[in-house]
Amino acid sequence: MKKNPTKTGPTRKRGKLNRLLWLFSVCLALVSFKISAQTTQVTGIVNATDFDGPLPGATILVKGTNTGTVTNADGRYSISVATGSTLVFSSIGYITQEAEVGNQKTVDITLSPDITNMEEVVVIGYGTVKKRDLTGAVTSLKNEDIRQVPAQNPLESIQGKVAGVDITRGSGSSSSGINIRIRGNRSIGASNNPLFIVDGVQTGNIDNINPNDIESMEFLKDASSTAIYGWQGANGIVIISTKKGAAGKPKVSFNSYFGVSEVSRYPAVMNGDEYVAIKREANRTTGKWKSEADDPLIFNTQELDAIANGEWIDYQDLLFKNGTQQNYNVGVNAGSDKTKVYTSIDYFGEKGILKFDEVKRYTIRANVDHTFNSWIKAGLQSQVANRDESYRRDPLNMANKIIPLGTVYDDEGEFIVYPLGGSSISPLADEQPDIFSNTGKITNVIANVYLDLKPFEGFSFRTNFGTNIGNSRVGLFEASNSISRNGGTSRAQYTASNSRFFNWDNVFNYQKEVKDHSFTITALSSYVQSEGDDVLAQGENQLLPGQLFYGLGNAPDNISINSGYSKWNVLSFAARLNYSFKGKYLITLTDRADGASRLSEGNKWAFFPSAAVAWRMVDEGFMQNIEGISELKLRASYGVAGNSGIQPYGTQSTLTRIPMAFGESSFQGFTFSPLLGNPDAGWELSATTNFGIDLGLWKNRINATLDIYNTQTSDLLLPRGLPPTTGVQQVYQNIGKTQNRGIELGINTVNIEKGNLLWESTLTFTRNREEIVSLVTDGVDDIGNGWFVGQPISVFYDYEKLGIWQTAEADEAKIFGQAPGDIKVRDQNGDNKIDAVNDRIVLAGNNRPDWFGGLNNKVTYKAFDFSVYLFARWGQTINPNFLSRYDRQSNLSNSSKAIDYWTPENPTNEYPRPNAGVSGSSTLYWSTIGYVDGSYLRVRNLSLGYTLPVKDKSIVSNMRIYFAGTNLFTWTKNSKLDEYDPERGGGESFPMLKNYVFGINLGF
Repeated sequence: MKKNPTKTGPTRKRGKLNRLLWLFSVCLALVSFKISAQTTQVTGIVNATDFDGPLPGATILVKGTNTGTVTNADGRYSISVATGSTLVFSSIGYITQEAEVGNQKTVDITLSPDITNMEEVVVIGYGTVKKRDLTGAVTSLKNEDIRQVPAQNPLESIQGKVAGVDITRGSGSSSSGINIRIRGNRSIGASNNPLFIVDGVQTGNIDNINPNDIESMEFLKDASSTAIYGWQGANGIVIISTKKGAAGKPKVSFNSYFGVSEVSRYPAVMNGDEYVAIKREANRTTGKWKSEADDPLIFNTQELDAIANGEWIDYQDLLFKNGTQQNYNVGVNAGSDKTKVYTSIDYFGEKGILKFDEVKRYTIRANVDHTFNSWIKAGLQSQVANRDESYRRDPLNMANKIIPLGTVYDDEGEFIVYPLGGSSISPLADEQPDIFSNTGKITNVIANVYLDLKPFEGFSFRTNFGTNIGNSRVGLFEASNSISRNGGTSRAQYTASNSRFFNWDNVFNYQKEVKDHSFTITALSSYVQSEGDDVLAQGENQLLPGQLFYGLGNAPDNISINSGYSKWNVLSFAARLNYSFKGKYLITLTDRADGASRLSEGNKWAFFPSAAVAWRMVDEGFMQNIEGISELKLRASYGVAGNSGIQPYGTQSTLTRIPMAFGESSFQGFTFSPLLGNPDAGWELSATTNFGIDLGLWKNRINATLDIYNTQTSDLLLPRGLPPTTGVQQVYQNIGKTQNRGIELGINTVNIEKGNLLWESTLTFTRNREEIVSLVTDGVDDIGNGWFVGQPISVFYDYEKLGIWQTAEADEAKIFGQAPGDIKVRDQNGDNKIDAVNDRIVLAGNNRPDWFGGLNNKVTYKAFDFSVYLFARWGQTINPNFLSRYDRQSNLSNSSKAIDYWTPENPTNEYPRPNAGVSGSSTLYWSTIGYVDGSYLRVRNLSLGYTLPVKDKSIVSNMRIYFAGTNLFTWTKNSKLDEYDPERGGGESFPMLKNYVFGINLGF
């Protein structure tokens, strides 16, 4: 503005200034009006799926601008945006999301953890490390992955989600355990179970751990990762970290679900008409039956009446009921700068599909961390769990075999204990009043107290004292008319056991950085001790059934008492060096010495070294201009781990009492127990070589991990069989070798990330080959125990079934002493005779799958989330019981509906002809009829959830409702398994279940 040279007075200057201010104010008002007319105030809340609660400190930006804000301690935010803008939500460790505002005034968002984040901290043995600095094969799962599938045991929830970890359920019983193998079986005589560590406390299983309390689970698979645990590392390590408190406003979570369960797939038996038909055919074979006029020759009077009246019983239908599953969990997370507390209360209840099959679990957890000053910190992680269990004696073995004719009740409405007046007791007998009871009470306390000292920079000392105390009792009562007693005297039994386990660890850590060099040195000492005792008391012929298993002293017959005690301990020392040069070249060196009491003198101590290297190739200069590659790391490791997993006192010869008499006088005698002691028994050693690659593409939208490994196990603790003339049966010796080779692949992808839509996928694939390399004598098989060099530990050794001899093959069948309708097997050496020595072979296929894996897809759109999880176990051979449940005589038992038996009119190659003159046990090559390919694919979980909008002043910070179904659909490769769930591997005592669950997650 050009200055006016004309002089003016003060009044004139003030007038011009006022007019200018007035004009500026009008313009400002117009601009403000225009801006306010085109903007809107948007509020909302940002949640995090890894703990289903509000996420403080999250950043919200208006896309394409510098306008932004952050969420407060309650995860809430408020921001002014122009209509039609897009908001960008981000937080460290979470996947960034965008949301179009439109005309909305409330925009809530849920951020998922960034599973590809290389800065993520992973728990390893006696410490933590950033994911980018890992040198070993470690897989980490967070709380969201664990809770996706509602289940009693957290292992069941992650089936197929971790490459290299094979998880199956033992049965559909509510108290069924979970089977887990990490990289296959190594040992023949010792345990193949991994070690579980919960907040620093070692344990044999995690049945009592509440899945809602778990923050993360780490699976340590290669020797570099497990060698720090020495004697317990051969079978892999599972580390579980529970939730901890956080400073700030208290946060309360409530998680609950209720579901209904039903039989997933279960093989049917023949109905009344089918049973009558097969019995007629069995007697037609022998010439005893020619037409229905001959029925009185093969059926008794009661059976004839049932046939005439069309009376038959479907025992499966009467036994199976819909089960229920429910869970209620309240967690509180609170704390100050000094003290942080997480506590929870949980109830889980499950009723199985059979009466008297029930579990109730109550757990209370308290985790406390307190900081005294800048260098002293202490804390406690503890849980108390109580289980009330009811166990059902399996009635299905009887239900699947008993003749189906007749009725359950007689004309007066009285229960028929022995249907048709036969010798087989009704499968429903245990369900009658005062007949059967089998209950258990189990209490488990697991606690860890720690003290953490950091007296100067870089140095820390931590001492942990953990304990795992358990006690249980099981009481059993079986009346005379129960299935087990079958008309004998009633029996009561009381079993009680106590276990006490503790581990004391002292861990020293020192960290130092010198220019481009980074060192972390860890040294530790560890002492582990376990002891337990048990007692068994029983008596028979109680006068009052109402006493059940109490008052055993009143039982007049066969009172007996037995008790036992065992104790073992291990002392250990270890050291580890983690070295990094420029963050690109990584080295981990570990050595551990263990001394185990259960091994023989002179062989108690062993050393377990390991080494691992990694190269972060992506950080090299020549990689900087390569677009698309955001992560590339190569890994290699070698190490040795040990196994001393034989029973305590397994190296000693013990005596067993036997009753003796001289004339009419009793005398106490003793003999050696079946297990002969070996004073030279020592460590079983497993040496593992592992090569791995971690790859990230396009800003880690695709993230993959590939591992190839080879484990050589030597000095097997082999239970070698001894000649009967020695008077003992077995002895543990360090003989034999096994090998496990495999490949593991895990891929995480972000397929779509646009606006309100997010689609993520996770794929795992595992292929493992286990093999016996040598046994007692190199190259020589142990046929008696079913062990074969060059084969897996467990195989099928049998005749090779070719089919059924057909009518046109009568002359050829006669050479082998057989006839049309009999089982036909291969003459392996062509000598025109079949014998057990020359014609049995290791059949193709074994009970371990060729591969297994899972595919999880999760889609989030605005407030909706949908996930579907597929699991496959492919290439396993199984020998299910129902395929061998075939009574050729059809005299005293029923057969499976799946039996397609040979007749002249039905020339099948599946099952031999019914024959009233030949039982199954006396049928040649009967063992060959049940082998089948057990490959299957299943929809392991399907869920649909909706996160409800929450008002600003509401006490509820997060609310999500969902539906989930487990084991909804299963496809089997072999049509014979259309009615069977092959996860069981052959058993059928308690059917596998499918569940339909409705749940809610609340945050306050």
